[in-house]
Amino acid sequence: MKPFDFLAHAVRGKEIFSVLARYGFADLLDQAEPPASLWRKLLPHPIVSRSTPERVRMAAEELGPTFVKFGQMLSMRPDILPHPFILELRKLQGSVKPLPFEEMRAVLERELGHPYSEVFAEFDTTPAASASLAQVYFGTLRSDGRNVAVKVQKPNIAHNIAIDLDLAAWLAGQLHQRSATLRPYDLPAIVEEVRKGILLELDFLNESRNQEYFNTINLHPDRVFAPAVIGDLCSERVLVMERVYGEPVGEAGLPADQKRILAGYCAESLLHQVLVDGFFHADPHEGNVFATSDGRLAFLDWGLVGLLTRRLRAALADFWLAAVDADVDRIVGIALDLAPPEARPDVRSMEKDVALALHEELNFAIGRQEMGRAMLKLLFIFGRNGIPLSRDYSLMAKAVLSIEEVGHRLDPSFDLRVQAKTVLQEVHGERMSLKAVLKSAREFLRSSLTGLQELPAEIRRLVRRLENDNLTINFQHRGLDRLENALKVAADRIALGVVVGSLMIGSSLIVTTGLGPRLFGYPALGLVGYLISAIFGLYVMWDIIRRGRK
Repeated sequence: MKPFDFLAHAVRGKEIFSVLARYGFADLLDQAEPPASLWRKLLPHPIVSRSTPERVRMAAEELGPTFVKFGQMLSMRPDILPHPFILELRKLQGSVKPLPFEEMRAVLERELGHPYSEVFAEFDTTPAASASLAQVYFGTLRSDGRNVAVKVQKPNIAHNIAIDLDLAAWLAGQLHQRSATLRPYDLPAIVEEVRKGILLELDFLNESRNQEYFNTINLHPDRVFAPAVIGDLCSERVLVMERVYGEPVGEAGLPADQKRILAGYCAESLLHQVLVDGFFHADPHEGNVFATSDGRLAFLDWGLVGLLTRRLRAALADFWLAAVDADVDRIVGIALDLAPPEARPDVRSMEKDVALALHEELNFAIGRQEMGRAMLKLLFIFGRNGIPLSRDYSLMAKAVLSIEEVGHRLDPSFDLRVQAKTVLQEVHGERMSLKAVLKSAREFLRSSLTGLQELPAEIRRLVRRLENDNLTINFQHRGLDRLENALKVAADRIALGVVVGSLMIGSSLIVTTGLGPRLFGYPALGLVGYLISAIFGLYVMWDIIRRGRK
């Protein structure tokens, strides 16, 4: 951030630095070297009685919507954050005190292009829900009498978030430059990724498209669904959708049998989204999954979704099977297949860490069946070993963890493996089907034939360059920098030694001739030559001693 921008945001900067210092992060701020006037004069007594993950969560809650969203986004990055931080940041829900309707009315009517009374026959100005970015109201459309839910973005929230993100980017840049401990985490890149995610969530048109797409590909609308959107009334800051009548799954007063059925619906739908469709709800926590009055489940809040390619879905299915079988070698092998070429992981150390994670979270002998937690730990192990898997894998792991929590809330005997078995069989059947095998063979033959067709032309091009003496081969020698520097130093010393020797010989010849003018009875020119050669000689000796110590 430029100094001018920093001064422009000084008020908010003071508030942020003061809160961080109060929660015991003054040492971290010291490394960033902020202007002392920003927080030192306001430095409160730090709160250090809580664990570090708890203090991070509490600081985010106090700093407001941007940092709540920031924490929520980071909770989806188990490849860079340890498990305790992930679990603590997942508690950030962003439920806040609602703003008066008069403040929200301007945003609503500006986006609708009309007074809200012209669009809605009835409109309850008391918000049904208030989150960090928006508030939800219930109403009835004047056009067709449908009951709808209206999600309205809070005024100036985008501007306030932009200021906070600028300050976060400045702080991340400072820490990246000055803290060797934090440099491997590449904090500026993390802040930039979070910025993109938050800005995407601020666009309600993106959320409406996600809901429509899910309803299009959903094979079981009689079990699960997303609220249908009223497209012509939606904009970047207002989302109008059908009203869902029901309760959050954690609060639904349903019979045990019905809860067990809903738990199965929820898990099977999410696994199908992840492993078959490759398009899934990234945050299906209890507040975003409603049990409706007609016995279905509604997935709400589609602002953030995950996308997985066919290759990533296939690898994920293999991951899943290997994790259930506690096949450490297979898990590490799949991770290495997905690793970038430059990755140099410690395979033995990674195998040991993977085995420990599976023992802690998937120990079926003692009834420990936490697939979501296991996935979170595995992704952190891979990331720590230089294998940063797709960000959507992180979203998937968090989604699985949320679904497990929802399932256990509905049914204490919930076992994710039961629902996963059906979906994995479908995935396996799809991969091994005659159609899939023929398609893979066709793609292999096409790529091979294309390569063979291009081979003669490539050979002719190479021969032509050889004939024209136009072929250049670049070699890159590594590890020769120190040798090159040593040769330069040696050459400089030899040259200086020759100069010193020449000066001494020349000065001696002048002294023997007895030419004037004289100084202390000796020729002055000869004494000057001796003095210069002595200075150069002492410099060479000092340089040799100095470099020898290093």
